[in-house]
Amino acid sequence: MIFAAGLGSRLKPWTDNHPKALVPVNGKSLLQRNVEYLQYYKIDQIVVNVHHFSDQIINAVAINKGWGSKIVFSDESDEVLETGGGILKAASLLSDADIILTLNADILTDLKLDEMINFHFSNQSMLTVAVTNRPGIRKLLFNENMQLCGWRNNETEQERIVTNVSALQEWAFSGITLMKPLIFNIIERKGKFSMLDVLLDAAPNHKVSGFNHSGSSFIDVGKPGSIEKAEALFL
Repeated sequence: MIFAAGLGSRLKPWTDNHPKALVPVNGKSLLQRNVEYLQYYKIDQIVVNVHHFSDQIINAVAINKGWGSKIVFSDESDEVLETGGGILKAASLLSDADIILTLNADILTDLKLDEMINFHFSNQSMLTVAVTNRPGIRKLLFNENMQLCGWRNNETEQERIVTNVSALQEWAFSGITLMKPLIFNIIERKGKFSMLDVLLDAAPNHKVSGFNHSGSSFIDVGKPGSIEKAEALFL
C-alpha cells in the first residue's frame, strides 16, 4: 500500500494545485517511482489511498495503465485518516495478502526489499519497520535485539515507552513497514491515527522488529528543498 492521501503542506505552493504523490523527480512522479520500485521486487498488486486532488492521482494511474501494475484505490475523500487509519480503511483490499508492505509516497529509497522481507519472515515478526541511524528529532526506541520498545521526540522531550528496558537505542523510522494481515485483528483504534500508533500499540504483546538499512540511499521528498537532493540521488 502506498500512502498518497496527505495534504503535502510542506511542499506548497506545488500542493496548492496538485497532490504531493505527483511531484516530479527527474521527469517521473513520486508515485510512478514507488510503483516501479515495488515492481523491481515483483510486487505489482498495489493499493493507493487518495484524498487531496484524488482525481489527479486516479487519472495519472489510468493514463499510464498503472505503469504496468494493478492499482486499486482506497478513497478517503471524506477525511484524511493518516497512515494507521488509512490502512485500516483499506483492510478489505489487503486482508487476502500473505504479507502487507506499506510505504509513504513521498519517500524515495533503494532499500533492498527482498532482504527486508527475508528478515521479516526469519524473525517471525508481526511487524517489521525500516530504520536507519540518520539524524532527526523523532526516533523509534529499540532494545538490544531490535525489538520496538517506544518512541521519543528529542525536541519536546515527549516520549511513549511501551516496554521498559535498561538501555534503549534510537533509530529513525523510514516510513516502510511489513506486516502480517493478522494486524487487522489487533488494531483497536478507529478513525484517524498514525502507523506509529499501530506499532506502539502492538509492541507490548507482539514482535515488532527494526530492520537497519543505514547503507541505503534515502530521502524524504516531503521536506522543503528536498526535490533537488532527490534528483541528484534518483536519476
